[in-house]
Amino acid sequence: MFDRLEDLLVRFEEVLNLLSDPAVIGDPERFQKLMKEQSDLQPIADAYREYKKNQETIEDSISMLEEESDPEMRELLKEELSQAKKQTTELEHHLKLLLLPKDPNDEKNVIVEIRAGAGGDEAALFAAEIYRMYAKYAEGQRWRVEMMNLNENGLGGFKEAVFMINGNGAYSRLKYESGVHRVQRVPETESGGRIHTSTITVAIMPEAEEIDFHLDLNDCKFDVFRASGNGGQCVNTTDSAVRLTHIPTGIVISCQDEKSQLKNKEKALKVLRARLYDMELQKQHDAEAEARKSQVGTGDRSEKIRTYNFPQGRVTDHRIKLTTHRLGEVLDGDLDEIIDSLTAADQAAKLAKMNEAE
Repeated sequence: MFDRLEDLLVRFEEVLNLLSDPAVIGDPERFQKLMKEQSDLQPIADAYREYKKNQETIEDSISMLEEESDPEMRELLKEELSQAKKQTTELEHHLKLLLLPKDPNDEKNVIVEIRAGAGGDEAALFAAEIYRMYAKYAEGQRWRVEMMNLNENGLGGFKEAVFMINGNGAYSRLKYESGVHRVQRVPETESGGRIHTSTITVAIMPEAEEIDFHLDLNDCKFDVFRASGNGGQCVNTTDSAVRLTHIPTGIVISCQDEKSQLKNKEKALKVLRARLYDMELQKQHDAEAEARKSQVGTGDRSEKIRTYNFPQGRVTDHRIKLTTHRLGEVLDGDLDEIIDSLTAADQAAKLAKMNEAE
């Protein structure tokens, strides 16, 4: 590990020197790549320098303890030595985390698909609440939410909602949300007061650029139709809605949120590209069974990941056995406790695997 850290520190210094080279400054593309590399290496370089500084403090303290006879000074040196050793242990752990392989999609925007599952209208109402939860979380992160397609049930519920969250690092925070979300509560329409269980599915997909996944437009068929909805300008008056069919896979995507046919077409292509790219990622996960075991449920769409129990006011994430009695806050977008715990569990699993390899 330390040989690798030394190499990365050398490379960091090289990058800093290159960024001040006039020839590099005059090449915007290369300059941008080096700026990104510097940004990636900076936390590792800072932590490793701090680690080396602590190691020097330990060596100096040990050396001075051997020569020092004054009891008071010896106590001070022992305290300094103890503190430096503690910091070194913490920095070692931090450095291991920094050296874990990065998910290349972590910094990307995400496309989110929420679909009502078992439970009819109650599932659709819950789907609308989960959409609001993610929208509120995005708002707290100062990310932008853009609706791609919405299919409502007339009672304020969502049969399906497809939307994009634009924000740096959105995928890194939301990638563990894919799977089946279950709600247990008494529906407003239930006169007997019985608790019902309903489900929805959530799919989190990184936005795919052409560089990530090449989409052949010859494989795509476009149909246009009149938008439907709760009224408003252009609804049921112009053929602005778009239905996109990907012939090889049979995937069908409808977009009618925009008044412009062209904009709906662009949105449909974004969703299709993200879906196809996500399918490729799923194949990779399936092919790398061991790697998948070290992940906290980022792959299986049919996995029941979380239960929202209204009578007890609790949320339980089944993957990491985490239960919090803060249902209201969670549904208001306060997801950090859950997301941080999932991230920590994933990192711990990957660290254990790294230690095994060593």
